[in-house]
Amino acid sequence: MRAVKLILALLTVIALAAPALADKFEDETAKEKEAVKLVRDTQKGGYGLVSTEELKKWMDEKKPMVIVDTMPFEDSFKKEHVPGAVNFVFPIPDMAAWDAKETDGKSEADYVKLLGPDKDKTIVIYCGFVKCTRSHNGAVWAKKLGYTNVVRYPGGIFAWKGAALPVEAVK
Repeated sequence: MRAVKLILALLTVIALAAPALADKFEDETAKEKEAVKLVRDTQKGGYGLVSTEELKKWMDEKKPMVIVDTMPFEDSFKKEHVPGAVNFVFPIPDMAAWDAKETDGKSEADYVKLLGPDKDKTIVIYCGFVKCTRSHNGAVWAKKLGYTNVVRYPGGIFAWKGAALPVEAVK
């Protein structure tokens, strides 16, 4: 009788734990999907990646670079952005051809002016978070326009804030 109670208790614990384990597996599947998409986008776009820690180190070392926030000005950039970043809005869907409607009326020439004449300077592009693809569009277009040292900061402003790093706002 004692063995039956023990087996029933064990089965109850397993039954209660099963949904939690299933959620954990689903979470890992979602993370894998995001990671694979990020790698494929990076390969397709021909740009590199930079982590929060690396970007902070570059900033501390005063590495010459342009940091571009691709989020909407009013809803995001104006409220908070990585210190020293400049704003240039890109859309979320892939932007195969330049579309000024998708970039707040700005042209390729406007983007080149923002990035500067030095095509070898480090260009860091970010948006909100890993799944956000505005930064992918910004990085792809920097490469298309001839910039050679383009990196995407996939964690974006959420990773920056998650690391408890300071942000700037437009006054």
